Amino acid sequence: MHGDGDSHPLKIALIGNPNSGKSTVFNQLTGLRQRTGNFPGVTVEVKEGTIHFPNSQEAVLYDFPGTYSLYPTSSDEKVVATVMCNPVDPFFPDVLLYVADVTKLEKHLLLFTQLLDLKLPIVLALNMADSAAGLGIKINSQKLSEIFGVPVVPISGRTGHNTMRLLLEMEKLVTQNASIVRPAFYPLTESEKQVVEAVRLNLSIEEPYRALLIAHHANWLPFLKNTEKETVAAILDTKKFQSLRAQVDETLERYDRFTPITQATISTPPAFPNTGTDRIDAILTHRIWGPTVFFLVMLLVFQAIFDWSTYPMDWIEQGFGMLAEFFTSKLPAAWYTELLTDGILAGLGGILVFVPQIALLFFLISILEEIGYMSRVVFMFDKTMRRFGMNGRSMVSLISGSACAVPAIMSSRTISNWQERLITVMVTPFISCSARIPVYLVLIGLAVPAIKIAGVFNLQSLVFGAMYLLGLLTAFLAGWAMKRWLNRREHSFLAIELPVYRMPHWKNVFLNVWENVRSFIAGAGKIILIVSIALWALSRFGPGDAIAQAEKSALVEAAEKGKDSTATEDLVQQRRLEASWAGQAGKWMEPAIRPLGYDWKIGIALLTSFAAREVFTGTLAVLYNMGDQEADITSRTETEAKATLRQKMKAEKFSDSGKPVYSLATALSLLVFYALAMQCFSTLAVVRRETGNWKWAGLQFVCMSMLAYFAAWAVYILFS
Repeated sequence: MHGDGDSHPLKIALIGNPNSGKSTVFNQLTGLRQRTGNFPGVTVEVKEGTIHFPNSQEAVLYDFPGTYSLYPTSSDEKVVATVMCNPVDPFFPDVLLYVADVTKLEKHLLLFTQLLDLKLPIVLALNMADSAAGLGIKINSQKLSEIFGVPVVPISGRTGHNTMRLLLEMEKLVTQNASIVRPAFYPLTESEKQVVEAVRLNLSIEEPYRALLIAHHANWLPFLKNTEKETVAAILDTKKFQSLRAQVDETLERYDRFTPITQATISTPPAFPNTGTDRIDAILTHRIWGPTVFFLVMLLVFQAIFDWSTYPMDWIEQGFGMLAEFFTSKLPAAWYTELLTDGILAGLGGILVFVPQIALLFFLISILEEIGYMSRVVFMFDKTMRRFGMNGRSMVSLISGSACAVPAIMSSRTISNWQERLITVMVTPFISCSARIPVYLVLIGLAVPAIKIAGVFNLQSLVFGAMYLLGLLTAFLAGWAMKRWLNRREHSFLAIELPVYRMPHWKNVFLNVWENVRSFIAGAGKIILIVSIALWALSRFGPGDAIAQAEKSALVEAAEKGKDSTATEDLVQQRRLEASWAGQAGKWMEPAIRPLGYDWKIGIALLTSFAAREVFTGTLAVLYNMGDQEADITSRTETEAKATLRQKMKAEKFSDSGKPVYSLATALSLLVFYALAMQCFSTLAVVRRETGNWKWAGLQFVCMSMLAYFAAWAVYILFS
């Protein structure tokens, strides 16, 4: 234990089963004082927040991944076992806060009793006490506390009920220095005792149960030296210890011991569990009505994203326009003014304008998660996913991919079957992530008319939803092909707990929206700022005297055509852009992309957007601020000079043919290209990390690029 005089901050580990409401409790205790980081050595995320006790003392609260047991079957679960087996680990806690769903307490006591035997200070939080009361479930928390010898606090993560009492119980534990005196919940067998004594003697381990865990997991525990692993392996061999059989026997013994405890301390009404949840599930998980409702819900989500965000988008566009105009009028005509207005503001404006849609997407998806619907989607599509080489847990990755492919791919670690996990990792980037939303929105707004279908659905929202459907169908087809190519006869089974339907906890919803939008802006903002500055420099400067020659040529051409001063200046800017490094790079690659209907400016945007998909709009905003097409210059009015990015793109024409660049065919071709191409370098890097080598990442990049190119070409030919 560590008191007030210790130098390091107090550490509390928040542990529990998946769907125990752990994240809701974490949000209640930390609020906005939280951040996300990676567990050292792996890509598993551990949330970290600050809590304040009533005595004003602070502690760091770590929200570990949900796990069912200290005998892990996935990378997520291994994190908890690793920390609990290593008292010198930087995440090793001073106190454990164990969160259990009181309506399903028996299922949640396996991990709890394992933690009890590690002799750590622990508080048992019986979450969802309000739901239990509504179902007529009665809990004798005092008796539970006496049996287990730990504080037991009924709480509600949703309402915050008993949060202060929970803090007080944790405060008592962190301020006391007495060692934990608690009988072992699980008595070791004779063979286990022999192994434990040998491991304790050779590895200097104090707690018997920790020694047993190390005996089971020594072959993969990252903190053990190779010599220590060899020592444990020799002990197991000498003692003829069968690890897997011992784990099964221990689990069954623990259930035999705590099942009577739950029966003695929890009473349920005769009708339980025939509840409203079961009646709702009869419809929402029905083999016909379930998928129908799901697709209708998704369609309504896309409809809302378009219809509810129009005004805030317009305000943001107008705001950036006014900012650029203000700085242009107040600052001297110098390179740094151009950098600010044409580089930084244009780039950031090109992404921030889409924050309303992104916030709405996270808001609506968070509500679906909070009410318990998304876990039904996983259960409902499990059988379908198996036909395509995946399982129901793969649906978590695919749905998460609508936010960002990087954490979505990382979430595949919960899939124990190697083939199903690999297929999930390989196909997840086909799902349209939030970074693609700005690209979709600007192109759909440009080429698709805002008309109503059947007087209800906006055609733009239908096309937007079609991009998600295209990615999903392609992911399924790619999974089907990989399943037959790999041809492995491995089988797995889905085990998932369906939570009770409940009203969303609005604090959770808004914290989730805030966290995701903040990370989106911060992550994208850094990349866009760097890319925008670099692109502005590449667009303003060129090789040798190419810029100077372009200026002279433009002045002569303007004089011959009798252009006024404004039109002449715009023509000079256009010719400067074409002669710049960026212009020449775009011109160099234009022959390869012209069959898709793209010009050299789109080519530059394709290159820069591999850093992050959302950079596409920022790149075009910078390029179109650096110069306008000649065909539009002579008739440009003051209003047109302040045109938004979409207006400038609509006015863009090919220099050789004079035809509009952003025709319906080109816009649809670009939409298909971005729906199918590899998302970004970060996604490629995490695929390499999760699969262990560049072979799979390279294969994925080549296949997705070729598919995107030829599909975009086919769409352009079809609609031209």
